[in-house]
Amino acid sequence: MKIKCIAVKSSARNYSVLAGAGALGRANREISRLGHFSSIQVVSSPKVWRAAGKSVQRGLPLSKSSRVHLMNDTESAKNLLTVELLGRSLVNSGADRKSLLVAVGGGVVGDVAGFVAASFLRGIALVHVPTTLVAQVDSSIGGKTGVNLPEGKNLVGSFYPPRLVLTDPELLRTLPEREYRGGLAEVIKHAIVADAPMFAMLEENMQKILRRDRSILAQLIPRNVQIKARVVSRDERESGLREILNFGHTFAHTLESVTKYRRYQHGEAVAWGMIAASFLGHELGLTRAGNVSRIVALIRALVPLPPWPRVQPATLLNAMRSDKKTRNGILRFVLSPKIGEARSYDTVPLHVVERVLHFTPRLVAASASLSGKHHA
Repeated sequence: MKIKCIAVKSSARNYSVLAGAGALGRANREISRLGHFSSIQVVSSPKVWRAAGKSVQRGLPLSKSSRVHLMNDTESAKNLLTVELLGRSLVNSGADRKSLLVAVGGGVVGDVAGFVAASFLRGIALVHVPTTLVAQVDSSIGGKTGVNLPEGKNLVGSFYPPRLVLTDPELLRTLPEREYRGGLAEVIKHAIVADAPMFAMLEENMQKILRRDRSILAQLIPRNVQIKARVVSRDERESGLREILNFGHTFAHTLESVTKYRRYQHGEAVAWGMIAASFLGHELGLTRAGNVSRIVALIRALVPLPPWPRVQPATLLNAMRSDKKTRNGILRFVLSPKIGEARSYDTVPLHVVERVLHFTPRLVAASASLSGKHHA
């Protein structure tokens, strides 16, 4: 498989994403091109390092001064305490302003390590080696870093672009099934908001994709990287176009926060969020029933999703007000008028949102029951 070099524009500096089987094997050469570093500091999690550590060590130009810092990569540990612990660990390892931090892991490791790189000694160089599907196609690209507060998701963070991203699909071979399927939610999201032909390709090939077919992933991962790179290059700081990448996320972040970040992996919450956003689009007369049906059917191929929480719609609506996309107290939603397109809306009546929060789990349960009868 050919490795693709995809350029990403950033106000701080432009950088490249190397995407393809064998990209990790080029780490030594590519990092050397970035300049000389006094030490390489790796941030990962125990689980990821057990699965990918040997491959990473073979690829990276590690030396005696290099250190591996392990962190808890659950969403509930994505907080300022983890940032402090990593910062202190870097100090104790002798890291300085000429050190390079390499984030090896999924979205949580990337977000936390990225924020640490942005703030440690007011900023050190950063390279991402994403090991989950959601990180490879989405979170490692675009420079968004941050951690959660009890009041909401990603409320403390910064825009801090990496110097390089090494995206190797071979790292997905050891990924647990649940994490792989959750990552596919972000792939579906990209198709809904920006690539109608890819949506049709997902519908046609979902069984092969679920089996992690190498030839399909060889097309799919670079294509998703290109979508994300194109959007964030045109709108780095989420002032307009980039908001389309938040399709389903207003709902998703709320589901995560009300369940204390313990029920859902991020992709699973996004999957529920996209279903709710599709229903909301239909309720507002924006999204046709046929498109809603296609979106829900494709997302349901990722089952089982953890169930919708037993929380009153009014409670969920109140939690939404802490979302960082809220402007002057007005909730903003990304909706898709048709597959392949999306934009933000900020005049959505709250009673309609509350109605969607009420009937989304019921409609999905009813469609699952109906589907089961057809297959019986």
